[in-house]
This record gives sequence, structure tokens and C-alpha cells, in this order.
Amino acid sequence: MPFCSNCGNEINAEAAFCGGCGTPVTGKQTSAVNTPAGKVTFDVVNRERLNMVKVELENASFRYEAGAMHYMQGNLELESNVPGVGKMFKSMITKEKIIKPVISGTGTVFMQPSFGEFTILELQNDEWILDQGAYYASEPDVEIGAYTNRAISALFSGEKWFQTVVAGTGKVVIVSAGPLEEIELVNDKLVVDGRFAVARTSGVELKVAKATRGIFSTVISGEGLVNTFTGTGKVLIAPVDNYFNTLISIVRNIDYKVQSLNKG
Repeated sequence: MPFCSNCGNEINAEAAFCGGCGTPVTGKQTSAVNTPAGKVTFDVVNRERLNMVKVELENASFRYEAGAMHYMQGNLELESNVPGVGKMFKSMITKEKIIKPVISGTGTVFMQPSFGEFTILELQNDEWILDQGAYYASEPDVEIGAYTNRAISALFSGEKWFQTVVAGTGKVVIVSAGPLEEIELVNDKLVVDGRFAVARTSGVELKVAKATRGIFSTVISGEGLVNTFTGTGKVLIAPVDNYFNTLISIVRNIDYKVQSLNKG
């Protein structure tokens, strides 16, 4: 149905004048177009004890980690953008995949099955710093960048020089070896002996510290260097691997010991 170009009033297709303002119906008229807003839905489904991320797209798009797509159905297009030199350099250091493909259109996408745990993080105009390999997928409005660690933290924390940063408003899917627990800090300190801190808000600072005072007491304690998170914000940790990842670690450890004995 055409509308008046002057007042926007709905008019009959064969009318010579607008019934609302009397403007002559000449030239091209505008028509009402009902364009539905794009919608992205992330779900975690379980198939044969494996977890999969299911993505429903309605005239929308999402970004994901390269190599994570399993199969898709519908009117969908896949696009991969070639990164700049700066991102390629950071990728060489962080070993993160710099090409984040985008799937657009209407349809359903299933991501690769995994023993890992998937968590859907809802960003509300905030910023999170993710552990290496934690990023999995996100809505297109979420910005993806890199965070530079301090030299000492990069050398000894296990987080390397750069970490992935997600910022803005929208959903982000992160992957971890076990279920996540959220710890909120208010001018507080969290000490983690290991690399099971998966994500933190930008208000939380990561430092590397000795478990106890003095080098001698550190050696005796057996704790060595630990990751210390200080400030105000949130930290997501996966303190315990899920059953399957724990079983895989046990089998790998047994295999390593067997190979060491054979070499000896």
C-alpha cells in the first residue's frame, strides 16, 4: 500500500490526491516495508555425550573461531576476511586463529562436537579478557581485540603476551575444560594455582606472584608462582575438568609414563 510522501498518510493506489493533506499523488510513492530485525540464538545441545553449539539465524549473522563449524542448513553464506599485518603478527605470538569467519542469512548452524563445556556470556556494554582458546563464537556487534599482558605476567602466567578481548553488547560463546564458576571481586584478591581462570572483566588485573614470602619458603611450599587477580570485577574459573576431560588427562598421563619406561 502506498503512502503520501508529504504527511505519510496511507492512500489508495489509484487516488489522485492524499486524503490527509491534499498533496497530489505524483511521482514515486513510498511503501511500508516490514523488515524483521535480525536475530541470533545460541543453544548448547548434547549428542552422544558430546556438546555442540547450535546457532539459529533469522536474517542475521555471527562470528566464530575458524574451523569450529560442523554443518549448516538454510539460506546461509560463509565469509572469511583476510586480516591485516598487525593481527597476523599477534597471531604468531599468541597462536590464536586470527581469521574469524562470519556466517550470514537465515538457517541453522551446528558447531563441532566437543567434550568441552560451552558457556553463553551476555555482554552489556562491558569488556572481558579471555584465556587463550576460550573464544568460540559471538554476535556480530561484539568487538574482538587483543589485550597486552605485562612482561612478567606474560612470561610466567601461561597467558603469553596477548589475550583475546571481547567488548560491547551481545552474546559470546566461550569454551572451557570444565563447568564455570563466577567469582566477584570488590577491591579483593583471587589467587589461582594453575591456568583454570578462563575469563575476567577488564577491571581485574592479572599479576604473577610467589605463593609465599621469600624464595626459600616458596620452594618448600611447592606452590611456586601463582596467578593473582586483583581489583573489582568478575572472574570465571573452571576449577575442575568435566568427567571426559579428566579421563582423557589420566589416559595421556598413563601413556606418557609407559613411553618413559620403554625409553628407559
